[in-house]
Amino acid sequence: MNSHALPSGEDSVRYLELIGMGAVIRRHVDLLGWLQGDLQSHLPHDILIAGWGNFRDGCIQHDILSELPGVRSYAVGTDSLPFLMGKFHDCWVAAQRQPCRLNFCEFEYFLGKTSLPGSFCSALRSMRSVLIHGLRDERSRQECLYVMLSVDDIPSGPAGAAIKVLLPFIDTSLRQLVLLPQQRSAAVPSARIPPEDVSGLSERETQIMAWVAMGKTNSEIGSILNISGFTVKNHMQRIFQKLNVFNRAQAVSKVTRVTLDG
Repeated sequence: MNSHALPSGEDSVRYLELIGMGAVIRRHVDLLGWLQGDLQSHLPHDILIAGWGNFRDGCIQHDILSELPGVRSYAVGTDSLPFLMGKFHDCWVAAQRQPCRLNFCEFEYFLGKTSLPGSFCSALRSMRSVLIHGLRDERSRQECLYVMLSVDDIPSGPAGAAIKVLLPFIDTSLRQLVLLPQQRSAAVPSARIPPEDVSGLSERETQIMAWVAMGKTNSEIGSILNISGFTVKNHMQRIFQKLNVFNRAQAVSKVTRVTLDG
């Protein structure tokens, strides 16, 4: 996993104090207090989203830490988060996996047209800037992406340097926390449907049906899986034939029934 040397002088003392605080964290509430406390002078943000898993296929788990109302890890509106995190991951990869700061307005259209006041999507709409960086665990071959969002401008230079130093310790603190109930029971989208069910769906068709079950359009599924919406449409036609159904709702119902019946 990536690591970076501490700066020298007075800054190193402040960093070491922050790192020491993070080393003893065992609860989400304590991690939130640490992130919203002295760490803000180095990494100012209102929302921290951590995502890990297979970003290419959209099979991502997440954690959200924020004091804002309605911004919780599994609040209403977070079902589309894997899609948004996939786009953030693309930006990070394009930046050669170095810290990158962007204007959140470039991503706001992914939230759709409506959102309830006090909801997760509503809070995201108020964000102005986003700082993205990640780590790769070579043992598990997984990447962990960290996205910091702020209603104000995040200074790219100072914050970019700080996140290189502090992110490994933020990551370690998060890994020490007990999983939330939803994280213990949550299965990645491609695992919600048996890979070899009685209908004979292929692995790709299984992935597509997982996202169809979450209400995604052909265009959205194409973006998630890095294929065209037209290709998704062709897959859907073959899925309908295999399942002997005529529409998406019938397909979801039949596949879900197969999943429950084992």
